[in-house]
Parts: sequence; structure tokens; C-alpha cells
Amino acid sequence: MRKPALVLSMIVFLLPVAAIAQVYPKVEVFGGYSYFQANPGAVNLNGWNASIAGNITNWFGVVGDVSGHYGSPKEFGFAVPYADSNSYTFMGGPKLTARLGAFTPFAHFLIGADRAGTGAFGYSVSDTALAAAVGGGLDIKVNDWLAIRAAQADYLMTRFQTYPDNYRHPHDERQNNFRFSAGLVFLLGK
Repeated sequence: MRKPALVLSMIVFLLPVAAIAQVYPKVEVFGGYSYFQANPGAVNLNGWNASIAGNITNWFGVVGDVSGHYGSPKEFGFAVPYADSNSYTFMGGPKLTARLGAFTPFAHFLIGADRAGTGAFGYSVSDTALAAAVGGGLDIKVNDWLAIRAAQADYLMTRFQTYPDNYRHPHDERQNNFRFSAGLVFLLGK
């Protein structure tokens, strides 16, 4: 009777130690393609997204994220000639990860800034506003140092000021945007 109880108690006490000893990457570096749908106006922009995540535990980390998106605004469904738009985001925040063998789903909350601009015929305007993103994705591990980010989808909120009455009274207006990214993740350190 003592032997099974001893084995059971050893399993109960050693299981948390085994969970702590799991091997996970200390740093994850992501880079890839990104699509951004800016609202209002539903401007579709294409570009890049990059991030670096430092994993504190097997399931919790801190991430820094930057992206750049470019395109032409549309008027009545057609691209405006000689006009271009861009958006750059700089954000950071916590990341939660579940490591399930080769599959690594994750969720994050990021906060920072978005720098957006538009220009035509040599003239341009730009502005910086608060940005926050809530989203997640799925990484698929290829080997010990490489994974493929199959999908990352984010709701990205910005708060650019608008001037509906000839610049007299600015309004802090919320824009609800969507961002999708995919690419490669380099897994560094164990």
C-alpha cells in the first residue's frame, strides 16, 4: 500500500517541475506580409509586419510590434491618381501562448501609436494617434529554430482627430481597423 502512495505522491510533486522545465524559445522574431484595412473609407493597404517577443515563461511573454502599410485611397471605388496613403504602427504589450507540439496559438494586447499620412501632387499631410490592437494567431513549428506564422489577425483601433467644421473644433474620432499578417518566425534561445 505504501509503494503506490509513494509513486503517486512523487508524480504529483514532480509534475509541476516537469512543466517548468519545458523547453521553449526565449526570443521569437517575426517578419512577413501584412494587409491593413483602414476605416473610415475602407482603404486597403499592403505592407509588412515585424515583431520581437521575449518569452518570460512557457506561456507568457512581452512583444514589440511594428508595421508599415502603403496604398492609394479610393474615391467612388476607383484609385485616386497621383495619391498615396501610408500607415506605420509602433506598439507593445503582453502575449499569451499555448505550446501544443508543432502548433502554437497565441493572443496579444498591444498599445502604442499609429503614424498615418496621405499625399498627392507633391503635397502631403500626416498625423500621429493612439493605437491599440487585440488579436492573435497561429504559428506552426518547422524545426527547433523556425516556424511559419500561418495567420495573425488583429482588431486595430486608432483615434485620429478629425475636423468636420473647417478646422474650428477637432473631434477625437475612433477608427476600427483590421490587420492580417503571415510570414516566418525565428525561434532563438532555449
